[in-house]
Amino acid sequence: MRSFYHYMMTHRGKKKADDKSRLADWVFFDHDFPKHSADYDEISRYLEWNSPFTNALSTFDELWEQYKLTED
Repeated sequence: MRSFYHYMMTHRGKKKADDKSRLADWVFFDHDFPKHSADYDEISRYLEWNSPFTNALSTFDELWEQYKLTED
């Protein structure tokens, strides 16, 4: 199973940024993000303490659902 971080990298670098790409870009540059994790609770707790923008947690939840579908 690939990490959530690896999945997020597929959303980076859009010419017209949306919340998904903003979160992916932030994750890429955040050296403390749990890059090897595939654990929802670990990543969610990290984002709760280090949220980069207002709706980052709801964006994360949406992306997590998509991630789980690709990994099942």
